[in-house]
Amino acid sequence: MDEMVSKWMENNKEYGTELLQSLVRCDSVQGNEARVQEIVETELRRLELEVDRFVPGEETISHPSFCANRTDFSNSPNVVGVKKGTGGGRSLILNGHVDVVPPGNKEDWRADPYSGEVRDGKLYGRGSTDMKGGNTSMLLALKCLKDLGISLKGDIIFESVVEEESGGTGTLATIQRGYKADAALIPEPTNMKVFPKQQGSMWFRLKINGQSAHGGTRYEGVSALEKSVHVIEAIQTLERTRNEKITDPLYKHISIPVPINLGTIKGGDWPSSVPDQVMIEGRMGVIPGEALQDAKQAMANALSSIDDEWIKQHPVDLEWFGARWLPGEVSVEHPLLAILQQNYEESSGQELKVEASPWGTDGGLLTQIAETPSLVFGPGETALAHFSNEYIDINQMMLAAEVYVHTIIEWCGKG
Repeated sequence: MDEMVSKWMENNKEYGTELLQSLVRCDSVQGNEARVQEIVETELRRLELEVDRFVPGEETISHPSFCANRTDFSNSPNVVGVKKGTGGGRSLILNGHVDVVPPGNKEDWRADPYSGEVRDGKLYGRGSTDMKGGNTSMLLALKCLKDLGISLKGDIIFESVVEEESGGTGTLATIQRGYKADAALIPEPTNMKVFPKQQGSMWFRLKINGQSAHGGTRYEGVSALEKSVHVIEAIQTLERTRNEKITDPLYKHISIPVPINLGTIKGGDWPSSVPDQVMIEGRMGVIPGEALQDAKQAMANALSSIDDEWIKQHPVDLEWFGARWLPGEVSVEHPLLAILQQNYEESSGQELKVEASPWGTDGGLLTQIAETPSLVFGPGETALAHFSNEYIDINQMMLAAEVYVHTIIEWCGKG
């Protein structure tokens, strides 16, 4: 079996490369995912899966975990393919998102961001590593199983979802549609590490109020900009105290396991006036196992404890808005992790590294809401996600596909 799968991967490397190129050449930013999903749907039908194409609807939009900045998903369909097993095996979800972040300044790219250019064994383009390369690996795994005539006892559910980059609306919609399984694999770019734990995160907005005055008599006013320094210091202290409590060895290689990032700051409207309001927006990491509400309360407590008379009389306005990701955690003793570890080490000849994810994924939704334990494992460099000149190593993509084949067979059971 090992030789058959390895030989198949060798013979289908060009096919996988061309498939990934077709996906990368689709500019599937938010609201423009329909074309790339057509390609995925065509591939799933070739693989003889039962295909379900649908858009997130009112049921998803009204769900407490919905957090997208839009409600029109007419050009953003999910595509789910199901391969029913012969019975008696464990089911498995393969979940990957097709939405990508914008390419940024195109002058920073050596080639067009959607070129799919292959150079020195690497395929370049926005989404190549985050995470169309991983999706391609899973599609290749399914094609390998079909071409080799391998049937499974358990069901396989392939989910090509939208909106992950903004909080997981696509995956939430699949859960509401009834798609659940005994476990799930998510091929985010982990550089072939496995993440059984992933932090959650939430976006927040702070408004710091002051008192305007003429710049020539600035002492008559209160600068919201100067008061924001106290707020930033309080948030830095909160980040430090939260992370000091995290002793999980899975975080030992991550300098700040659950960061609080300040992303934007805006304030003032005239150089000769004392700014009477400053707005700060950021992202708060949520510890695996921590409720979102508890994290929110920790932030509120930190802001209310600032030792400044003006801020005590004019409290900072805290608002939670936009995207959020649920944290997720699966025991390192979970049987799927053991199977994945064995197959990775046999296929690669290297030890599988087990760590915690430095960012959120749709695994939190699957683990918490769908009650489907989820592991994150895929090809691609974590550091290249969202960067210019993003690329994926094609050999690593093919290795991931090989590992997925053996893992699927062992988890679902050979029919």
